[in-house]
Amino acid sequence: MPEHADKKKRLSVYLDPDLMLLLADYADRRGKSRSLVAEAAIASFLTPDADERQEAAMTRRLDRIDRTIKRLERDNGIANEAFAIFMRSWLTATPAPPDAAAQAQGGERYDRFLEALGRRLVRGPRLRQEVPGDSDRA
Repeated sequence: MPEHADKKKRLSVYLDPDLMLLLADYADRRGKSRSLVAEAAIASFLTPDADERQEAAMTRRLDRIDRTIKRLERDNGIANEAFAIFMRSWLTATPAPPDAAAQAQGGERYDRFLEALGRRLVRGPRLRQEVPGDSDRA
């Protein structure tokens, strides 16, 4: 019986045990067969434009990192400005404590502030979610 041109051919290869574990883990995580993953890897390796695809993938990753850094810079700027406005308002509206009892009360108020900040950081919402202007926020 003649073989069909589109029928796959069998290839036996020996892999280093660590490489075999990586292959098995990758295939299991993707829900694909080891054979399919190995075939795709070999095809990618032998394809003339593999370097261009790798470069394109790297460029996409770098672009994503760049966008993330820009968002972080924006968020950090918002936080700095909000803190500066708060401090200016607080220092303008709050008189200096005249005695030790008032200073102790200030310490207690500061502790409550830290507790409230901690709760907000854990539960949200984040300030960046309340500030309009960035459509691709995370």
